Amino acid sequence: MALKFTDENFEEEVLKSSQLIIVDLYADWCGPCKMLGPVIEQLAQEYEGKVKIGKLNVDESPAIAQKYGVMTIPTVLFFKNGEVVHKIVGVERKETFEEKIAELR
Repeated sequence: MALKFTDENFEEEVLKSSQLIIVDLYADWCGPCKMLGPVIEQLAQEYEGKVKIGKLNVDESPAIAQKYGVMTIPTVLFFKNGEVVHKIVGVERKETFEEKIAELR
């Protein structure tokens, strides 16, 4: 199951981690976000223990979305060593995420 990132745990869970982390920035009211949700959940299950994958609700944690210049959701940020190393905006196929994970791990 995908982790839940918040303002409170973002620094510890994402920024201080050395492993690859994928953060899906979404909102409950967002149709495309709902389409991407099952893909994120599948990836979280398949890469459990290898890649940290989670979701961040932009309505509940707007400061993080603002900090990273997120203007459109869904936006998926890939972090490594506390830095954004890749960004995907909009809905993408699962294979696109798998290819990027393989490249960045």
